[in-house]
Amino acid sequence: MDLANTLAASFNQVINDLVTALPDLIGAVLILIVGYVVARIVSGITTRILGRVGIDKAFAARGGEVYGTAASSWTPSRIAGTIVFWVIMLVFLIAAANFLGWPQVSQLLNDFLGWLPNLVVAVIILIAAPLVGRIVRGAVETGSAQMGMSSGRTLGRIAEIAVIAFGVVVAINQVGIAANLVNILFIGIVAALAIGFGLAFGLGGREVAAQVTQAWYDRSREAAAQAARPSPAESPTNQAQKGGQSGE
Repeated sequence: MDLANTLAASFNQVINDLVTALPDLIGAVLILIVGYVVARIVSGITTRILGRVGIDKAFAARGGEVYGTAASSWTPSRIAGTIVFWVIMLVFLIAAANFLGWPQVSQLLNDFLGWLPNLVVAVIILIAAPLVGRIVRGAVETGSAQMGMSSGRTLGRIAEIAVIAFGVVVAINQVGIAANLVNILFIGIVAALAIGFGLAFGLGGREVAAQVTQAWYDRSREAAAQAARPSPAESPTNQAQKGGQSGE
């Protein structure tokens, strides 16, 4: 009998709590519905504006060779629209948590919202780093080919990896993950890439260095030969003529 009374009392308490909290729950749901509608509208506007500016075409032209089909499916305008959508939803989630009287949840969402710009910047860096790396690779390969170096592709690949590695390190530092460890790893990566770049440049530049050295040697020999050759004023014929004139 006591157990039945206890269960009944607990059930009644739950019902009373639900009835008391029902207006707050309805208000929070309405806040989330309004937030969803606003987020969809604003994100759609953002996507259309960026699409008309031409940022998607520019990204597809450069990003197609790096990201393949993903460059056409995940365009910058779509990514920006998704980010805008979730930022607005976070704001309305914080408002709903405050309306329900959940300070811990509200504080947690506030902290995440404050950290979100760092995440956005890190994502942008990670997306841009391979593109910049590919551009640098092309420039290095072209310059090496013009200089007659046989290791142009290796140098270009090393330069591309260096740019991507630098972008990854900057992105990780941006989100604040193990900054000291990342710095140590970055120093190691830079040292390894520098050694590889130096070896590739040295091995690939042997032909160029040999050509330059040979050109310097040929010019020095030509200059020495010209210096040793007597001038017209000091030639033996002129000296004999001068001697005859003085005898007369």
